[in-house]
Amino acid sequence: MGRGSAGNVIAGLASFFIPGLGQLLQGRWLLAGLMFVLTWFFWLFLMGWVIHLWSIIDAAVYDPPRPRSWREERYGRYGRYA
Repeated sequence: MGRGSAGNVIAGLASFFIPGLGQLLQGRWLLAGLMFVLTWFFWLFLMGWVIHLWSIIDAAVYDPPRPRSWREERYGRYGRYA
């Protein structure tokens, strides 16, 4: 899933309804739990909307790390002669 993909849109919508659910859909369970707990904790002080908004934006723009190829492992990102 890259930026702007359908998966990220679904994750953003999921986080809109339940904070952290979008991160859970993306397989980032530790961050999902953190956002879920922080949102509910901060709603006690009427500041939960900040974490909730962060959860939505983070799920919508997440760009997973891509696996490195053997060529990048050996020669670096720009090739052998760069």
